[in-house]
Amino acid sequence: MTHRFKFGDFEFDPETGLLSRNGQEVKLQRQPALVLGVLLARRDQTVSREDLKQAIWGNDTHVDFEKGLNFCMGQVRAALRDDAFRPVYIRTEPKCGYRFIAPVISIAPVVLNPPGKPVESGNVVRSFQAALIRRPILALAAIILALVSVALLLRTMAPSIPNLAVVRFDADTSAPSAGSLAEELTDDVTIRLASGSNGHYRVIGNAGILRVPRERRDLRTIGSSLRCKYAVLGQVRIDGDRVLVLAHLIRLSDLTHIRVVRFERKASDPANLESQIAAEIASQFAATMNNRPDSASLFRAETH
Repeated sequence: MTHRFKFGDFEFDPETGLLSRNGQEVKLQRQPALVLGVLLARRDQTVSREDLKQAIWGNDTHVDFEKGLNFCMGQVRAALRDDAFRPVYIRTEPKCGYRFIAPVISIAPVVLNPPGKPVESGNVVRSFQAALIRRPILALAAIILALVSVALLLRTMAPSIPNLAVVRFDADTSAPSAGSLAEELTDDVTIRLASGSNGHYRVIGNAGILRVPRERRDLRTIGSSLRCKYAVLGQVRIDGDRVLVLAHLIRLSDLTHIRVVRFERKASDPANLESQIAAEIASQFAATMNNRPDSASLFRAETH
């Protein structure tokens, strides 16, 4: 038996992957929705990263699991407006995994298993995947046609669209929370920049060279290897109850700073601190990239 789950202002249907807030749909991609479904099915338990990998990808899919899972967790937290520092819904258990901690109500049960059989995370994933397979063929054909059209359009526009690399943000303090925030910011900024490109630039955020430690990082090599004209990188510092994030948009041909965003807040600020910072960085840099900067005169520093 599978249920829809209600928690806080949200409701989630694991069979369709639909997440809503106060009756309004909240966009969530397929794999992040699967992750949320597993955490809800095993609420009040710590779900290891390995268990999540097996439930979502299994053994036959060859992807960068660490990057993929970080991406999924970043999207789920952004959709729920949750904060890794002061979680309301999902708490990170260091070196263990994740735990869904908010009260959950199961509603509108649908019998998919024999009566009395408990809902398991694997069943949630399989029922969601089965629902995707049962979608009407005409809708699937329309999606394929749309994707082909987009691919042809991108191929036509390719010569004039620059690549933008998002380099892993660095933690400038030894505090474990700084490293976690840096990783989540990297993923969230990547997602938001990609969604805000409006076809003016392409985002590269999953290449191994972008994860090289700062002391071995070479921006010119990143530019030549990935054929990128621009890069985003940043630093995260946590000093007591203060969080400082400094993000840079750099033109790689001459290592010129095109834009800098400085964000300083108290860690005790509202629970969506990480998403606020990521949204501000992505908004500033997307606006600059959409205007196609051509000179260092566009350099500008923002403080919040």
